[in-house]
Amino acid sequence: MDLSFDNTEVAFAYKSNKELKAAKFLFGSMNYPWFSAIGTRITPFLMKTGLPIHGIIRATIFKQFVGGETLEQTAEVGKVLDNYGVQVILDYGVEGKEGEASFDHATEEFIKVINYAATQKNIPFISVKITGLARFALLQTLNEAPRLRSGIHDHEAENEEWDRVRERMYQICEAAANKGIGVLVDAEESWIQDPIDRLTMEMMGIFNKEKVIVFNTIQLYRHDRLRFLKLSHQIAQQQGFLLGVKLVRGAYMEKERARASQQGYPSPIQADKSFTDGDYNAGVEYCIENLDTTSVIIASHNEYSNLHAAKLLDEKGIAHNHAHIHFSQLYGMSDNITFNLAKAGYSVSKYLPFGPIRDVIPYLMRRAQENSSINGQTSREFSLIKKELARRKS
Repeated sequence: MDLSFDNTEVAFAYKSNKELKAAKFLFGSMNYPWFSAIGTRITPFLMKTGLPIHGIIRATIFKQFVGGETLEQTAEVGKVLDNYGVQVILDYGVEGKEGEASFDHATEEFIKVINYAATQKNIPFISVKITGLARFALLQTLNEAPRLRSGIHDHEAENEEWDRVRERMYQICEAAANKGIGVLVDAEESWIQDPIDRLTMEMMGIFNKEKVIVFNTIQLYRHDRLRFLKLSHQIAQQQGFLLGVKLVRGAYMEKERARASQQGYPSPIQADKSFTDGDYNAGVEYCIENLDTTSVIIASHNEYSNLHAAKLLDEKGIAHNHAHIHFSQLYGMSDNITFNLAKAGYSVSKYLPFGPIRDVIPYLMRRAQENSSINGQTSREFSLIKKELARRKS
C-alpha cells in the first residue's frame, strides 16, 4: 500500500511560509499544558468583559481552526482545500444557546448552510449540534426520564418542547435530503446523549431509505459505544434503512470523568487509551465489513486507525472513493493525514466550522483542551511543521 503520513511537502503545500510559522508558534504555545489550561479558563471570561482581545483570538487560534466568521469567508478556505482534492464538512458553530427564538434561528441558519453546500462540489456534508436546537436542561431531563410508552416521559410541557425540537431536526434533514447533502449529528456529553441518539435514529428511519443522509456520531472512548454501534446496525436492518455513522474517539473525556467522580456513578469512559483504540479500530472493521448497509466516516487523528482502514480497503478490493466510506480530520489539525489521503485518491474532508468568534469560543476551547490532553498530538503537529519549514529552507 503506497500511503505514508510522513510527507510534509504534500501535507502543507496549501500553506505559505508565513502561515506555517504562525501555526508553529500556536502549537508551540499549546505544547505547554499550563498555558492551555489557563487560556481555556480565562478566554471565555475575557470575551464577556468586552476587552479588546478579539483581534488576538482571530489572528491565532481562530485562524488555525475556523474557516471564518461568515459563509463568504469560509468559502475561500473551501476553495483552497478543493484545489488539493480535499472535501469539506461544513459546521455552523452554534451550540449551547437558550430560547426558542435562538433555536428557530439556528434551524434557519443550518438550512442556509445546506443550500450553500449544495452549490459547492466539494461540500458533501454539514454538521449539526442538537444543543443548537434544544435546551441542554431539556436533553438532560429526557436522558434521565424513564422509558414510558410515549417514548419520552409524562411531562406534557416538555413533550411539547421536544416536539418542536423534532420538527426543527426534521426540517433540516428534509432540506438536506432534497439537496443530497449529508447531515452529521454531533455526539455530546453522555448525560444528554440518549435523546440525541433516539432522535437521530428516528431521522435515519425516515431519510436513509435509499441513500444515507443522516449520520450519528459514536464516541468510542465510551466503553458501551462499540456495542451501541452494532445494535444501531441491527435496528437499521430490522427497520429497513441504511445506517450512517461517524466514528470518533471523543471530546469530553476529562469532563465525563470529573462528573462521574463528583456524582458517584461509574465512569462511562474506557479504562485507558488502549481500550479506546481497540474499540475504535474494531468499529472501523465492523463498518467496512458491512459497507453495503452502512456508510461510515472515519473521523480520526490517529495515524494507525487511518492506515488500518486504508489497508482494509485495499485487502478487500474496495475502491478508495467508495460512496460509503469517507475519512475526515478537523481543520487546522493532522494535515499530514488529510492531504496524503487525498493525494492517494481517498475520499477525505476537513471538518470546517464557521461563525462569529463569540459563538465558536466553546469549539475553540475544546480544540485547545483536546490538543493538550491527547498524548503527543500537539508535539506531533509542532514537529511536522518544523520539518516542513526546514525542508523549504534547505
